[in-house]
Amino acid sequence: MDLRLLRYFTAVAEELHFGRAAARLHMTQPPLSRAIKQLEADLGCELLHRSPTGVTLTPAGAALYDEARELLAKTDHLRTRVAAAAGMSAVTIGTIAEQAGTRLAAAYRARHPGVQVHIREGDFADPTAGLRAGRVDIALTRTPFDETGITTRVLRTDPVGVVLRADDPLASATSLHLRELTDRQWFQLPGDADPLWRGYWSHPTDPDTGPVVRTVHECQQTVLWNGTVGLTPLGHPVPDGLVVIPLVDKPPSSLVLAWNSAEHSPLVRSITDIASTISWDSVAAADRSPDRNRAVTAGMIGRRTDLAD
Repeated sequence: MDLRLLRYFTAVAEELHFGRAAARLHMTQPPLSRAIKQLEADLGCELLHRSPTGVTLTPAGAALYDEARELLAKTDHLRTRVAAAAGMSAVTIGTIAEQAGTRLAAAYRARHPGVQVHIREGDFADPTAGLRAGRVDIALTRTPFDETGITTRVLRTDPVGVVLRADDPLASATSLHLRELTDRQWFQLPGDADPLWRGYWSHPTDPDTGPVVRTVHECQQTVLWNGTVGLTPLGHPVPDGLVVIPLVDKPPSSLVLAWNSAEHSPLVRSITDIASTISWDSVAAADRSPDRNRAVTAGMIGRRTDLAD
């Protein structure tokens, strides 16, 4: 039996919709439909009841789904063991300049010392850091973004703040509201970025205004040189000359692990299992400790006159 067809069928069985399953599998709907029909012909029975609103499993389809999931999991485990024995065991992790992976990396190395971990840093055009395009196996990133075909695990949820020059008139505020920033120039994310992602991090009413930025460094330097408004999760470090003011009416952003819902790699599953044992709140608390924030804020404000010169 063709394992590829079983993976396709499993995706349809879990999504109960050909369109969503095709998006999850990074393919178009017609070849997916043909593949399922081929599987039904091979087995000699109908696996799905089709309707304009979606699909449901037949009794035969439900039985196949249970068996297919178990078979695919065993196949993935077998491939991982063989790759490890051959010295080829590897996993690729995508990230967008997140600093929260230190404990995860240490724990993963301890459990899988023979696994080669490749890191791919993405930019703001793709919040999945290459996951959607199939360039990475798992991503450490932030919400919100379109999660169609993607499974996420929330590690922690962080409030966000506005990034300003230290000599900005609002830099001494203890907190700010979005209405106080609507007349300011913000940076914007690339026009082809995920709409949910782009809308969250850009100007609240006009996301197409301001300089286009693609990396954290570009964001910070754009604020520093142009005096634009930027956003960042609280606790993220900023360079000299910048301050971060809490934004009280902006929904928080979650730090997540994200992976392709159609994949069941043991190496990816191990990352998510290890992540669930780490106290991510304590990591965030250390980053945002009062002493640390006082030192950063005091240092930034103390340099205002230098920036104004």
